[in-house]
Amino acid sequence: MSMYLIVNIIGVLVYLGIAFLFSKSKKTINWKSTAIVLVLNLVIAWILTSFSWGRDAVQAAANGFNWLVQVAYQGIVFALPNWVTPQFGGTAKSMNFVTSALLPILLIVPMFDILTYIGFLPWIIKWIGRGLSAITGQPKFESFFSVEMMFLGNTEALAVSRLQIQSMRAERNVTLAMMSMSCITASIVGAYTQMVPGNYVLTAIPLNILNAIIVTNILNPVKVTDEEDTIAKIGGGSDAEEAEMEGGKKEPFFSFLGDSILGAGRLILIIAANVIAFVALAALIDKLLGLINPWLSLEHILGIIMFPFAWLMGLNVHDAFQFAQYMGTKLVTNEFVVMGKIAPTIHNVQMYGAHYQAQLTVFLTSFANFSTTGMIIGAFKGLADKQTNGLISKNVGYMLLSGILVSLLSAGIVGLFVW
Repeated sequence: MSMYLIVNIIGVLVYLGIAFLFSKSKKTINWKSTAIVLVLNLVIAWILTSFSWGRDAVQAAANGFNWLVQVAYQGIVFALPNWVTPQFGGTAKSMNFVTSALLPILLIVPMFDILTYIGFLPWIIKWIGRGLSAITGQPKFESFFSVEMMFLGNTEALAVSRLQIQSMRAERNVTLAMMSMSCITASIVGAYTQMVPGNYVLTAIPLNILNAIIVTNILNPVKVTDEEDTIAKIGGGSDAEEAEMEGGKKEPFFSFLGDSILGAGRLILIIAANVIAFVALAALIDKLLGLINPWLSLEHILGIIMFPFAWLMGLNVHDAFQFAQYMGTKLVTNEFVVMGKIAPTIHNVQMYGAHYQAQLTVFLTSFANFSTTGMIIGAFKGLADKQTNGLISKNVGYMLLSGILVSLLSAGIVGLFVW
């Protein structure tokens, strides 16, 4: 075990080193902030792998967001009962991606926009952001966004941050896009825990967020001045100003709400179109590779590329090769495909070993894959200006790299405490 533990520690350092190697501005990295968040990460990993009360706290937060999504299904049932399962009042045998992940946006976005309209959400962001910013050394909104996306999901978290996104520089929005690769949606936490060990699923959620802060701080360091570090409000005001429309009055509430709902609907269509296109393009690449050799596929190629990084988890060669294949499958398809494959056996510690079991579960618990880049690009196209969208599209490679490194770091750090 001691040798594998040393390899595991080296692996965590290598993952951080890769982030540094690809950093856009090595001289402007905030190393003090990175070190503080890394120590916080290690402490939280220790608490969540060793104490049940830590996991209970994360589960309570997940349940809260899950309740919100379930409420959204009530509206969907009214219009489309055959799209929603009997569990939520419908008649469908199963729910598709649009129903489970996109249509809840029609409730979540207007609800958060209402909270913004009355000034409550900017107030929450300001104070939570200040607290986290004081601890992590990150800007207030980026600090709050890391918590917001912990359970809300990437597209939902971006959608409810529309005002902030429109008021920030394109470089800061690239940071949000990179961070968004590493979140999950509360509505599927329950599904995850049915297939893989739930305690490690819940451990992965906060670790992914902290590692997203670390990785984006290294890959895409952005200096944010005090003047920029403000929270947007209705009407374009900041947290230092009263947010009012022209003439000193806000837009009428129901006019504002109607625009919010229409904006949410437009966003759903954009995201769906991008996801379909990205998944289809990946399938086309697989078909073309298959013409060269039936064995060739994106999954197998990525599995071979990922083998050294899997070995650095502190695994033997056989387990590392298997782990790498699962990595490749997840990146090309999604985490559900891999979880479905391993569900019958992953709970058997004798077959896998606790170290492997914990690391594989944590690595899988995120949305880091090719199709997620399509979701994020689609979300920004419905939220941001042309300049921001252009810069984010140029950074698709950085988005993927960020998601992969966060998953590797989270799995590597959990592995330090589970053997």
